Amino acid sequence: MQLFMNLSLLVLAAGMGSRYGGLKQMDPVGPHKEVVLEYSVYDALQCGFNEVVFVLRREFEEAFREQVLTRFSPHIRTKVVFQDHNDLPSEFILSEGRRKPWGTGHAVWCARNVIKQAFVAINADDFYGRNAFQNAAWFFSRPGIADLPAFMMAGFQLANTLSDHGAVSRGVCRVDDRGMLRDVEECLHIEAFPDGIASCSPEGDETRRFTGDETVSLNFWGLTPKVFPLLEQHFHTFLTENAMDPKAEFYLPQALSDIVSESEATVAVLPTNGKWLGVTYREDKPLVARSIANFVQTGDYPSSLWNKVETPSESSSPLLPCL
Repeated sequence: MQLFMNLSLLVLAAGMGSRYGGLKQMDPVGPHKEVVLEYSVYDALQCGFNEVVFVLRREFEEAFREQVLTRFSPHIRTKVVFQDHNDLPSEFILSEGRRKPWGTGHAVWCARNVIKQAFVAINADDFYGRNAFQNAAWFFSRPGIADLPAFMMAGFQLANTLSDHGAVSRGVCRVDDRGMLRDVEECLHIEAFPDGIASCSPEGDETRRFTGDETVSLNFWGLTPKVFPLLEQHFHTFLTENAMDPKAEFYLPQALSDIVSESEATVAVLPTNGKWLGVTYREDKPLVARSIANFVQTGDYPSSLWNKVETPSESSSPLLPCL
């Protein structure tokens, strides 16, 4: 398999991290002050990606460029786009009370004029592990795949994606016997309790129990430019119903679930054996930092990511999916 492919990494970094209490995208967790998204960029580079595009909010562009982008921009082509809540289809007008972006589906759509090749969209504050990037590289290496409305998703096990410090929201997936996504249900307030995993209402009432084996989406999506007109169509429908709601968000998992349900595209769910780490809450940071330190100690990552970057060569062993 050819390792060097036209693959972009789209990093969704416009969120403010309200539960975290600050700009967690730029909070260092690595031994040389690396932030979480740098490990995703490093993994993508090792798997043959040749471009990284960041979706930012304009108000922290300068700090992001100075503190993060300068570290790895010499090693891979970088671009920046902005998630502007005024960026809407032409027939819609922004409601007066709207101040926040329109969600992850809108963030991906904002890159429609920049990304011209297959890409993986990820959250900036999640650590996905290299296996997820290997699976994506394998998926898009198949002949003719870029000509189809055929996408992929990294599937994580719910029990491995919870926080010890509070509830999380997860897109719980239904997958058919061929490994294809059927739909995604956004489940809120999921926590591990002494008697098992459950989601609760804001009032504390249990709404659903889980085994922990469920496949969930952590917003690791392998897409092609064919997704942009589909997202615009569904964003149009969303705005028709929600344009005047100052808090409504157009979520990427729900949009792709609707696209699949209407048979407009397929999404292959590729299970990953990688270690997911997240910084939903500020209290999660020490665990993430310790885990990364362990990865460095075992040789999975160099102590300093960008001092001596080794990119894959065409003679390297092929990347194989872990299915």
